[in-house]
Amino acid sequence: MVQLIRKTKHMYVAIILFVLSIILIFPYPHQGPYGATIAFRLGIPIESENGIQYVAVLAVILLLTSLFFLVQAVGMHHGRFFVLAVIIAWFAPHLLASTFQKHFASDIYAVSYDRDSSTCFFGMEDEIMLHGVCELPFENYSKQDVTFKIQLIGKYNEKDSKLVSLMKTESPYKVILRGKERKRLRLEMDIDVSGMKEEHISGQLEQIDIIIMSGERMRRL
Repeated sequence: MVQLIRKTKHMYVAIILFVLSIILIFPYPHQGPYGATIAFRLGIPIESENGIQYVAVLAVILLLTSLFFLVQAVGMHHGRFFVLAVIIAWFAPHLLASTFQKHFASDIYAVSYDRDSSTCFFGMEDEIMLHGVCELPFENYSKQDVTFKIQLIGKYNEKDSKLVSLMKTESPYKVILRGKERKRLRLEMDIDVSGMKEEHISGQLEQIDIIIMSGERMRRL
């Protein structure tokens, strides 16, 4: 019988590097990968001036290196192990994050935010008052009520950045999600823009970046 594991040490290295690559791209508890959160706390840049994501590059390097050691470690069926590892690396992070959030997380960590379906609309009510309406879809996977504050943020072009700055003047907004509740929150704001040079301000924003906070806990979504 052909030995399945030919080089045990290579297999250990492959597993360690593979797990590290998964951790770096783990999409929880923030919108970005967990590796970016670690880098931010350590004061390490996560993106170059040209938009290159250092965390993603490092994760790919670790994954490819782990696959190299994996192929060297197994005694047979190299292709099958290679394909299986790639499939796991592709699906496992999101599956694990979703499973943990739906069944084990609590407080704001059990709150899911559908960023792709979020929108904000702005229009002048009169000469000095800007009226804004934001619709943000949330779901609370826990059985307990969750109370948290929402701060609207985001990276937009020069025109839209002005709308974002106006939204910030009115936030954070306090909301309550009941246990197992799915809700499209509607946030309305009236902002005095009499001190601004523009005579008319209006617009629409989509895919709104937010921060949710509860006590000292915080998530970027």
